Amino acid sequence: MIDLKKMSTEQMNDKTRDLDILSLQDALQIMNEEDAKVALAVRKEIPQIQKAVEAVVEAFNQGGRLIYMGAGTSGRLGVLDAVECPPTFGTPPEMVVGLIAGGEGAFIKAVEGAEDSITMGVEDLKELGLTAHDVVIGIAASGRTPYVIEALHYAKQIGCKTAGIACNKDSEIGAAADIAIEVVVGPEVLTGSTRLKAGTAQKMVLNMISTMSMVGIGKVYKNLMVDVQRTNKKLEVRAENIIMSATEVDRETANKVLKEADGSVKLAITMILLNCNAEEAKKKLILANGHVRKTL
Repeated sequence: MIDLKKMSTEQMNDKTRDLDILSLQDALQIMNEEDAKVALAVRKEIPQIQKAVEAVVEAFNQGGRLIYMGAGTSGRLGVLDAVECPPTFGTPPEMVVGLIAGGEGAFIKAVEGAEDSITMGVEDLKELGLTAHDVVIGIAASGRTPYVIEALHYAKQIGCKTAGIACNKDSEIGAAADIAIEVVVGPEVLTGSTRLKAGTAQKMVLNMISTMSMVGIGKVYKNLMVDVQRTNKKLEVRAENIIMSATEVDRETANKVLKEADGSVKLAITMILLNCNAEEAKKKLILANGHVRKTL
């Protein structure tokens, strides 16, 4: 039998033992106080998060992928981070992949028992055609999800760099991975409900990994997402605003050059900053591995 009592994520929070009779204001105040602890817990793991980012950047530069794996809330957070990369950073959908135990349907409806499978995670990775250039990051608040652990073992056999994100110290996924990111946020307001603080912590770590990895491969100039995809009217305006912020031109000029750049914000910025045409700017960006600043 699994001894959940040893896990901090399963322990009872003394502040909320009477959650069902607390005033609404007091309960919300406590939740807010508990949530405030999450960022501090994440901060302690920055050295490990840095290792994960470095591994992902190296993988991307070698044509590899970032693959998240998890079950339940953890799996959904991985999928969420993955699907937001293409519109934000202009990446192909296969570059950052989110796998959830039970398949895509498990994102909106729980698939009972999927997380306990010791073969499903391995099968999911085989279906992706996992290679040694990829990075696999397992996510599990408890740190003991079989779906994730067995997948990490398989990934290491293939030669992948691996990381594990858990919310308990000395976790099984941490032991199974090359890089252990263990963000201990303590007992939840609602006992064992790891969609709360643990989920917030995982989301914060995933934000850091994906964002800074994209910075590392030139998807950002200054603090601007220069590979943003103009998929709706809001993003069309944002694209113009990014060009204006990066180059200090007016909107009319930004729009004109953006058209000349076939809608590429990064290319338009490079054209303006280097005062060159699209063809020359493309060559400069290729030589700079896609980093706008390195073209200057």
